[in-house]
Amino acid sequence: MATDISQNDPIETYERILEHPETDQQPIARALDSSVKAIGHVVMWASVLLMGAIFSQVALRYLFNQNYPKLDEIQWHFYGLVTMIGISYALVTDSHVRVDILHMNLSRRTQRLIEVLGILTLLVPFIYLMIDQGYDYFYDSFRVNESSDSPTGLPARWAFKAIIPISYVLLGVAAAARLLHDAHELWVAPAEEFEGLKLRRVLLMLGFFAAITFALTFLVETTEEKLVIAMFLTFIALLFTGYPVAWVLAGVGVGYCGLAYLFDNDLMLWTGLESTFTGLDYLTLGAVVNRVYATMSNAVLVALPMFIFMGLMLDESGVAERLMTSMQRLFGTVRGGLAITVTLIGIILAATTVIIGASVVLLGVLALPSMTQQSYKPTLAAGVVSASGTLGILIPPSIMLVIMADQMALSVGDLFMAAMLPGVLLGVLYLSYIFIVAQIDKRAAPAPEGAVKPDWDAVKDVMLAVLPTLRLILAVLGSIFLGLTTPTEASGIGALGATLLALGYRKLNLSKLWNVCVSTFNTTAYIFAIFLGATVFSYVLRELGGDELIEHMIASTGLGPNGTVIFILALVFLLGFVLDWIEITLIVLPLMRPIVNSLGIDIPGYGVLDEPALIWFVILVAVTLQTSFLTPPVGFALFYLKGVCPPQIHLVHIYKGVIPFVLLQLLGLGLVFGWPALAIWLPSVAY
Repeated sequence: MATDISQNDPIETYERILEHPETDQQPIARALDSSVKAIGHVVMWASVLLMGAIFSQVALRYLFNQNYPKLDEIQWHFYGLVTMIGISYALVTDSHVRVDILHMNLSRRTQRLIEVLGILTLLVPFIYLMIDQGYDYFYDSFRVNESSDSPTGLPARWAFKAIIPISYVLLGVAAAARLLHDAHELWVAPAEEFEGLKLRRVLLMLGFFAAITFALTFLVETTEEKLVIAMFLTFIALLFTGYPVAWVLAGVGVGYCGLAYLFDNDLMLWTGLESTFTGLDYLTLGAVVNRVYATMSNAVLVALPMFIFMGLMLDESGVAERLMTSMQRLFGTVRGGLAITVTLIGIILAATTVIIGASVVLLGVLALPSMTQQSYKPTLAAGVVSASGTLGILIPPSIMLVIMADQMALSVGDLFMAAMLPGVLLGVLYLSYIFIVAQIDKRAAPAPEGAVKPDWDAVKDVMLAVLPTLRLILAVLGSIFLGLTTPTEASGIGALGATLLALGYRKLNLSKLWNVCVSTFNTTAYIFAIFLGATVFSYVLRELGGDELIEHMIASTGLGPNGTVIFILALVFLLGFVLDWIEITLIVLPLMRPIVNSLGIDIPGYGVLDEPALIWFVILVAVTLQTSFLTPPVGFALFYLKGVCPPQIHLVHIYKGVIPFVLLQLLGLGLVFGWPALAIWLPSVAY
């Protein structure tokens, strides 16, 4: 299970972690922790300023026909500030993504030992590298008084670059706070912290992976190829320790850079392996600082915090509750009507609430008690909520599609349009399955007793509940599809629209705005932290020749163009059992671009699209990755739901309930594979 704690109140989360009475005896750790959180509570409001900057840019362009490059740069300055400072805040609040399959069953003492070892061996070397090389990167800019590339842009570009070393110093402070806290708790650990699996179980698991790695290295010849295989398996093995994914990626990247340096300099001949010529060393690894800066100043990725803000604000606005109440009246007399209602709300929320955890939890809280009360089968109830809540990762605006567009050098607007029909297709498949099951098995989804047939008042209530949300969807997607705004500008408009909607429903106050800002800060930070870790990991992997090895292995299958695409999708599907979509998107997907381009797949672009085959392939991967939210053991949606479901619904019900929906997703994947026009037609006619 991969978890992030960002959906909860991060302050409550951390206070729960530190609730042990001996915490009062850690004044240094407490002071460091408080300092990081205090800085974070100031910086997080940059999300609101970012929303204002985006709206100002759009308003000035359309009201006064003015364009200010300074506003463009201000936007990614705010984005860079939020993301870079946020990674330390996410560390002290323990909001980073981790794989909890084994970790959650370990004793608390073992978990602390893993965190201490992880900080010392994985995080500290990465922090040192980024502070040292980041300072040089900043100083070189400061020395020449670097300013904007645009003559009308912002001065003092060096000040923005200073965020890199400063943020990693702050991350070092956060790591020190965690280290001191864990060391103290290990010293005074109560008896209950020894309950659970011990560290030796983790060591046995790592030994098992080491044996597999050793065996697999015999399948390749060169030392570089052996290092690539070992690097991948080391990453996967360390994931199961439960240490945060971002820092596992970064630490493994730094570690294998050091190992490659030893092989380059004939210092590993005692292993019986030949020397390498990778050119990797401390200074060449420092090149990742420039890549970090490019990520900080990426105009496409500025949309991430805004779409996250929009989704979280809509959760606070009470839109879903209004939809649930009105639609339940409309479908109340239909067998499976409540399940149909949940699916329709999931489709609507998918275009507004881009955070899967928020959608699944919200639908679970709203629908599962009612479905249980109406005697729905637990498996069907759990499956409907889990599957409907995951549609947001595919139906635009989707943060996964934003990241995919950035990684594959494609238009965000093209991917948004290409995903519309496949996303709606999955929703239709869900609805059809629910309707058929309800008719065949009358006990699976019974109609509620005493339900009243819908009248025009019920229809009017549905329209009043749906129209404000539809207007917001049209404002966001319509402005992109009509070419009125960029996806980044549309994200800011969506965030502002969601805020105005919450105000209109009288659901917004300072406390809720605070919660939205904190959750946006945390969620954006843990995604960006994985970006940072993947940057280091991917750089070292490529220097070791990993992309050539993977390309050669896939090409050597001799399966032909369509067979190769099916093989890649099967690989992505299997990886989804142990990795979540962020790692797959950042590490695996970019390696597939040259492979797909070399296949010569003939997908018509209707004279408009430059790379229709690549767009089609990315949508296929996106649909495949959606299944990763429903496939155990990592499936995010399954464990988000388990945290809020009634006690009579067990994890086995959730597992069984999602199987039909995973099969429906695979059916939808097959339809998009067989009819590429489902993905290509809409973006081709939109322009």
